[in-house]
Amino acid sequence: MAAARKLRKGLSLDQSDDVSLEEAVLCLVVTNAVEVQDESGRSLGIAVYDPSFSWINHSCSPNACYRFIFSPPNATSFGEDSCSALRIVPRVSEENFGVCSCSEYNKGTEGYKYGPKIMVRSIKRIKKGEEVCVSYTDLLQPKAMRQSYLWFNHQFTCSCSRCTVSPSTFVDHALEEILASNPSFSSAGLDLNLYRDEANKKLSHYVDETITEFLSVGDPESCCKKLESVLEGGFHVEQLESEDGKSRLNCKFHPFNHIALNSYMTLASAYRIRSSDFLAFHSKTDESQLKAFEMSRISAGFSLLLAGATHHLFCSESSLIVSAVNFWKQAGESLLTIAGSSVWNLLGLPISELSTLVKYKCSECSLMDIFGAKSILNQAERTNFENISSDFLACVRSASPKFWRFLIHGCHYLETFKDPFDFRCLAHARCVAEDVDFIKEDSNCEHHAESYTNARTHIYKVGMHCLVYGVILAHICYGQNSHLTTHVLNHVENFVH
Repeated sequence: MAAARKLRKGLSLDQSDDVSLEEAVLCLVVTNAVEVQDESGRSLGIAVYDPSFSWINHSCSPNACYRFIFSPPNATSFGEDSCSALRIVPRVSEENFGVCSCSEYNKGTEGYKYGPKIMVRSIKRIKKGEEVCVSYTDLLQPKAMRQSYLWFNHQFTCSCSRCTVSPSTFVDHALEEILASNPSFSSAGLDLNLYRDEANKKLSHYVDETITEFLSVGDPESCCKKLESVLEGGFHVEQLESEDGKSRLNCKFHPFNHIALNSYMTLASAYRIRSSDFLAFHSKTDESQLKAFEMSRISAGFSLLLAGATHHLFCSESSLIVSAVNFWKQAGESLLTIAGSSVWNLLGLPISELSTLVKYKCSECSLMDIFGAKSILNQAERTNFENISSDFLACVRSASPKFWRFLIHGCHYLETFKDPFDFRCLAHARCVAEDVDFIKEDSNCEHHAESYTNARTHIYKVGMHCLVYGVILAHICYGQNSHLTTHVLNHVENFVH
């Protein structure tokens, strides 16, 4: 790279005495730079920070994460008063749930006055003398994919506790899990592991191609059909020898498989885009509004399924908290969008009924009682986090069956789940949700109006719970004044007011 820059300037390599120095600087950038993203997640470029941050090592089970802090638009510098060296120090209190204090790196010298600051926060308890690690890669990828990425981009093989443990962790096993639906295949003594790699490669390639096509061409309907087809049908492995002769194995994703999780995320986005496009290109008749509402429902269903599946993994690997923040936030926003839709009026439920929803108080957990930025954060610091998480999950699990059938009606894959938070039976058999004909054509009768009221109430309840829980997780990851924390709180407050 250094040589290319010299040639571009019209200099021969022997004319330059500092090629090696420039090459060293470029290597420093390549190995230590981080991608800078703005508050919306848009990439702005790369930046190299002081060794205090740049030399923080990677772990697939990190104990810290980082975010960027941007100066106000009218600021010319951050000011000498705010300058401090980067330090990461555990909090003294033993009553918290592992959040450690942090300071912001912002050199006061002229060369470091401008640009985004970077903040590092712990997401686990860090003992004195313990190494602080962050993640360089997507933690929801299985081990082989993480190792490949790290070697290709950073030239090292990860030897963290998650990568070296044997047998593999529950999370890594789940991220690669494929279900065999042919009982005779298992009973014949044939090893599924022999075909796991083949199935994973072909399924992953197909899903990646589908998502790439969606992002480049922008055909959400085709994307939905292809992804739902592979989620439902899986991959057939033919001509396998068994005691009975030829056998046919149907390999399907476990709901926690990394390809399935990626598909849920894409489907939630694709259905949301389809809903928006449908309203944009069709007259706003009752029929078109109901059709767009159906797509929004299914989008919310995939968002909630993604949040539920990721939460199971998060309970076993707390460093997945960053993913959990985003997925609970998306699920909560999707559900509140459904609860606030004017289409309920077409289903026989006056839109004025929304006023009764916003006054809702949860009798099963304290999450809604501590609503509000400061009260939520104070409560999170005073209370054992495991108890908050357990109460939250118990509450949303009790409410979700009361609207899940309504939310997923029309999506065959989602209809295989009785509950977006209970995946136990799927390892053995197909679990089809009962009474999926919840929606009737005659939606104006008193009985169905009552059903819709109950469904809407519980959609609102779970949506609010998801967002408030997301606030607590965001505070752990990014702090009280982070953009994500503020965004989630504003969304909740705007909906209420």
